[in-house]
Amino acid sequence: MFTEEKLGQAERTELDVHFENLVTRAEATRINTERILKQTEYLLQPNPNARIEDYFFEKIEGKAPPRMTNLECLGHYMVEAGCEFGPGTPYGSALVSAGETEKALGVVEREFVQNVAHAFLVPLGNFLNGDCKTIAKERKLLESKRLDLDTCKSRLRKAHVAEIRATAEMDVHKAETEFERQAEITRLLMEGISSTHVNHHRCLKDFVDSQTTYFAKCYQHMLQLQKQLGSMSTSQATKDTTMPDLSPLALTSAIQKGPAVLGLESSMSVSPGACARRARVLYDYDAADVSEMSLLADEVIMVYSLPGVDYDWLMAEKAGQRGKVPVTYLELLN
Repeated sequence: MFTEEKLGQAERTELDVHFENLVTRAEATRINTERILKQTEYLLQPNPNARIEDYFFEKIEGKAPPRMTNLECLGHYMVEAGCEFGPGTPYGSALVSAGETEKALGVVEREFVQNVAHAFLVPLGNFLNGDCKTIAKERKLLESKRLDLDTCKSRLRKAHVAEIRATAEMDVHKAETEFERQAEITRLLMEGISSTHVNHHRCLKDFVDSQTTYFAKCYQHMLQLQKQLGSMSTSQATKDTTMPDLSPLALTSAIQKGPAVLGLESSMSVSPGACARRARVLYDYDAADVSEMSLLADEVIMVYSLPGVDYDWLMAEKAGQRGKVPVTYLELLN
């Protein structure tokens, strides 16, 4: 019967427009859910080998073994290097601080992955492995019932003997009843896609909440690390200004630029060559020590660079007070 339909030699029982729309919506939901699920898995675990390994462990043992995140590995190597270089040295101390922060970020990342897996991946996977497979099974059964009905209709059209025709009519009635019953079952399952969208909407909100928490924690860790490294740079810069660089290249540059480069002028006063500029503050900033200046977002201040101060910092002046501020918090205006 299926071959005759393909060749145009047999009529086909068609379903109503509403049913066909439900089929289209169910297929679109399945396809897009599979894409979102797969891409989210790539986001949480970019390494394909690790994904395959975790998959087999989950199939065999029910749970994948814990593994260090890339951030934790990086933090571990940084701390080891810092301890070897000497935690009392500027670079060693900075490496240790950065390493501890990277390890903390790794812990935050693991929590984020676990939250997303539980609140987002599991519900989407359950839908694909449960409802989608059930709908596909019932649609396949419906197609079988439709072919049976069309076969019975074809026999009825060809029946010319009254006795044979009566039997064929009974077969058509029975096939129609089974077909309509199966169509109703399939219809009800596909209409449940609407409630699935509501559930997935709630899961998406949980995913976004997890991302928000994750990025907020990462920002706090990195902001703290930035302040620590800034304080270390300040201390180092203070030490460096007490002993100018006497290398041939530095001496040549000092002769050309003047005595201020050799640290012969106070680092807390404006040197003759310093060029003051206006700057707008992008974010609030709390001073880490007395050498820094606290900032409020959107205020406009005067800033200038000074010899011996790290290039990531500028000297700021407002209301008769001076202090260092990080360049990343500023937008230079002129």
